[in-house]
Amino acid sequence: MRRVFVCGVLAVSLHIASLSAQQPAVWGDELPPAPALPDTLLAIPRIDFPLVPPAPPLTRPPSPVRAIYVNAWSFGSRRFYDLVRLAERTEINAFVVDVKDDTGYLTYRSEVPTAIAIGAIGQPRARDVRERLRVMREHGIHPIARIVVAKDPLLASRKPSWSVRHVDGGLWHDRLDFAWVDAFNDSVWVYAAELAAEAVRVGFAEVQYDYVRFPDEPESRLASAVFAGRHPGETKRQGITRNLRLLGERTRALGVPFTIDVFGLTTSAPTDMGIGQMWEDLVTSADVVLPMVYPSHYFGGYYSLKHPNDEPYKVIRRAMQDAIRRSAPLGKTAEIRPYLQAFTLGPPRYTPALVREQIRAAEELGITSWVLWNPRSAYDAEIFRPRPVGTN
Repeated sequence: MRRVFVCGVLAVSLHIASLSAQQPAVWGDELPPAPALPDTLLAIPRIDFPLVPPAPPLTRPPSPVRAIYVNAWSFGSRRFYDLVRLAERTEINAFVVDVKDDTGYLTYRSEVPTAIAIGAIGQPRARDVRERLRVMREHGIHPIARIVVAKDPLLASRKPSWSVRHVDGGLWHDRLDFAWVDAFNDSVWVYAAELAAEAVRVGFAEVQYDYVRFPDEPESRLASAVFAGRHPGETKRQGITRNLRLLGERTRALGVPFTIDVFGLTTSAPTDMGIGQMWEDLVTSADVVLPMVYPSHYFGGYYSLKHPNDEPYKVIRRAMQDAIRRSAPLGKTAEIRPYLQAFTLGPPRYTPALVREQIRAAEELGITSWVLWNPRSAYDAEIFRPRPVGTN
C-alpha cells in the first residue's frame, strides 16, 4: 500500500506543471462554478420558528468548530438570517464570512488607507456589518473573517508596483485573465494584516487568510511573470514562509487565531508545487490550517482512485491520514480543520449523504472541526446533525 502511495505522489511531482490540463476543476479555482439547477443544495429550506434567546457573546473559538462559508452577498442579504436560523437548529457554530474576496473588493466600508486609495470600498455588500455580527455572537455563532491575499486583481491594477508584472511590460495575467499581486512583496501582506485588524475591531473573532500562495500556472505561462519583490536567491517556498511569519505576528497581536487556507494537495505532495506551499512550513506557521480537500479537485488516479469525486470518504480519509502523518514528527503544530465539499462539480450530485461521508472520514481520524464550502452559501439542512439539547 505504501509503494502505491509513494508512486502516486512521485507522479504528482513529475506532472504538477501540467496539473491544470489533467482536471477541469483546477486547484486554483477555490470558487468553483455553481451547480446546475435543479440541485437541493441551491435552496435553503425555510425554517419558520423564532430565534432562541440570545447566548452570551463568544470570546474564543468553539471546540470543535463546525462552520459554513458565507459569501459577501449572502452575508449582506436576507439569506444571512436564514443561515442563522439554520445554525440555531443544527450543529453549525461558526460562519466564515468574506471580508475581501478574490475580486479585491471589501464587504463593508473600510477606513484602511490602501483600501480607500484603490477603491476597494466601492462595492459594499453589507452596510450593517456590526449589526449582523452582533446577531451572530448573540446566537452562539463564531464570526470568522476570510481575507484573500495574493489573488487581488483590483490591488494589482491600482498598485502595479505590487503586482506580478509581465516580462514585456504591464500586468501579468493567469489563464483566466486575472492579475495577481506579488506574494514576495511584503506590502501585500501588510495590507491584509491591516484589513484583519479592522475586521477584529468591527467584531470578528478569528481571521482566515486565503490565497497565501503564488499562482498555480504551468511553467510555460509563469516564464513571462516577473516577481519584483523577490529577495536575492529566494525561492517561492521561502517567500511564502517569510510573509506568513509577518502575517502571523501581526494577526496574533490582535488576540485572535491566525488561520490559513491551503491547497488540498499540500497534505500529500512532496514539493511546494510551484506555489510556495509546503505542508511542514504551513503547520508550523499558523494556528489553524485548512486544506481544501474537495474530492472533485483530485484528478483520476490520485490515491489510486479512478474517479476521486465518486469516493469522497476515501479521498478525505487518505488526505487527512497524510496530514496527520506529516505533522506528527514536528512537535507543536497547527490544528487541522479541513474545507469539505458541499457543492456539485460534475457527477455525482453532492447530496447530504456524500457531504456527511466527508465529515465521517475526518471525524473517524479525530479531526472534529471542519468548514463546508458552497460558492452560493446554500446548504441543505439534512447535511447537519441537530443541535444538541441544552446547547446555545
